[in-house]
Amino acid sequence: MLRLTDFIIDCPDTMKLAAFYSEVTGRPIKEGSHEDWAGIQFGEIELAFIRVDDYRAPHWPDTEHPKQFHLDFEVDDVEAEQRRVVGLGATLQRDFIGPEGYGWRIFTDPIGHPFCLCHNKGVVWTDEGPVWPKRG
Repeated sequence: MLRLTDFIIDCPDTMKLAAFYSEVTGRPIKEGSHEDWAGIQFGEIELAFIRVDDYRAPHWPDTEHPKQFHLDFEVDDVEAEQRRVVGLGATLQRDFIGPEGYGWRIFTDPIGHPFCLCHNKGVVWTDEGPVWPKRG
């Protein structure tokens, strides 16, 4: 049986990037984290950060230095979360929020990894694409 246990992100400073994602998610950095390895536990899965010498950041959407990965975070209030993550050091890259208020915004973390704040709760995914809920 296969079970995902870790999602590992290469970076030049583990504690700095772990602190950023700790603030974004509201989850603490794991006890025992250090300059070579830091982690944040999410149930059975750990978001981990490993120090890499000569780290080369992605330059999304540049394909010469591709994104390598991205994280999606479902949120109830995109505007409030955008203010919060930008205040923590994220940079807004693209906005895909539709007129009904659903969709996602792409950000990069302080070292260039993309992540999305998504407002998709209630969306039904079909073969023709998403069916967005109506605002009530």
